[in-house]
Amino acid sequence: MGLSPVDIYRNILPKTNCGDCDFPTCLAFASMVVIEEIPLSKCPHLDAAVIEKYQEMLNKQHKEGKQLKRDLPKDALKWAKSRASSIPIEGLQERIGGKLKSDGKKYFLELPYFTDHIVIREETISYVNGNSLNIWEQVFIYNHIVQNGSSMPTGRWKALEEFPNTVSKIVSMRDSVEIPLLERFDGYTQELLKAAKAIGGIDITEKEHFADLVVLFSPLPRIPIMLLFWEKDVAEGFDAKVKL
Repeated sequence: MGLSPVDIYRNILPKTNCGDCDFPTCLAFASMVVIEEIPLSKCPHLDAAVIEKYQEMLNKQHKEGKQLKRDLPKDALKWAKSRASSIPIEGLQERIGGKLKSDGKKYFLELPYFTDHIVIREETISYVNGNSLNIWEQVFIYNHIVQNGSSMPTGRWKALEEFPNTVSKIVSMRDSVEIPLLERFDGYTQELLKAAKAIGGIDITEKEHFADLVVLFSPLPRIPIMLLFWEKDVAEGFDAKVKL
């Protein structure tokens, strides 16, 4: 069968998403190792013995044409789904919220998701109308099932950098979320509010006073997210700023 991107990510790489290999995430690097034959030595955090052992295996499978051009999203979904498979549907309500229901044969969990609801069954995750979520949304939810504890939020807001092992995630958040939001909505605060409300955001600016615009999202039960947006102040010399 050979080594898949998920095998390399899970069993070989440090999973820090540091970017020192010139790829944004460890999973992206693992994909290129398998698909484009990028050498493992491009990761500066692997021991020489580890590189020697696995690079030999990779060279052999590349020569045989194995694992080239695999479907990375499907691999990621298969891995995430396998991680969550050990958790019974009956235990999900206590773990991540939602309502446990039955169709007379099997249990399933109905869960609020942004402005809609999704249904989690043993084999599938879909909207209540039967439409499928995209692969990366399913990967996220399966990982949420595995990683989330049963305790409720404490009510104390925390910035991403306060969580452990988030150095690389802070970079990703800045590059993929904060900068694009600033580029699109700097000078257009009301448009940002309108866009936020379209996906279930609630304007709580008057209540919180943290920033020029404060929006509360509840994409899933027990995962509140607060968007803070500061408008540019030319007189004071402050640029626009956004934080989640």
